[in-house]
Amino acid sequence: MPVHLTLEGAVARLTLDEPGRKNAMTPELGDALQARVAELKQNPVVRAVVLHGAGGTFSGGGDLAMLERLRSVTPDESRAFMRSFYARYLSVLDLEVPTVAVVEGAAIGAGFCLSLACDQLVVEDTAKLALNFVQLGLHPGMGATYLVPFRTSPQTAARLLLGGERFDGRAAQAFGFTSHVTPAGEALARGLELARSLAAQAPLAVRALKRSLGPDRAALDRCLEEEARQQSISYASADMAEGLAAAAARRAPVFTGR
Repeated sequence: MPVHLTLEGAVARLTLDEPGRKNAMTPELGDALQARVAELKQNPVVRAVVLHGAGGTFSGGGDLAMLERLRSVTPDESRAFMRSFYARYLSVLDLEVPTVAVVEGAAIGAGFCLSLACDQLVVEDTAKLALNFVQLGLHPGMGATYLVPFRTSPQTAARLLLGGERFDGRAAQAFGFTSHVTPAGEALARGLELARSLAAQAPLAVRALKRSLGPDRAALDRCLEEEARQQSISYASADMAEGLAAAAARRAPVFTGR
């Protein structure tokens, strides 16, 4: 299974383990993550969960080959596919215990959104981060339109989602995504330390507080529905064909608005 589950006392560690693909987000990886989450929900010993990626990369984002395939299906099919795709990865929101995302290396697009679905982030100062959906000619998905302003502010969300700029761990801290930034190579140890601290707190109070502080699931669901609808429109556009071609060729895209 491409997602490993390791138990260390009351702390569970989930590892996305497809480093040769930079832990690109595929349906198969999402299925594996969802299955591990289901396992953890049945384990009463676990009081905190750490999510990270193998190979020094959190996730390079959505698999480009998958995105290309979605251009060949009907809008209804792509919309339904995306709703299911989001649900696989955002299953981490269903965990009742605190979750800590450890972001090493790259966390791009939907990959960064996955980290934002966790309660806290620990980020390397040299991490390569971006919400670059528009640079692919694609409307944001994976809850970006809810999670980014929820974790930061509407103005920061507009800046990062409309511009698609890249930023590092220090900028992530300045934007308000995290209060835990470490030198390269130290993020996982810090994340596990944080998880152990969370696991030592009163579990009933912590679980209740997690619900109080967490996303409004009904509002998030409305955003996911609209994101899936808008992404289905993007897949049919010439702009997305150009965005994917530019990404494959490592060149700047030239969009025409069609």
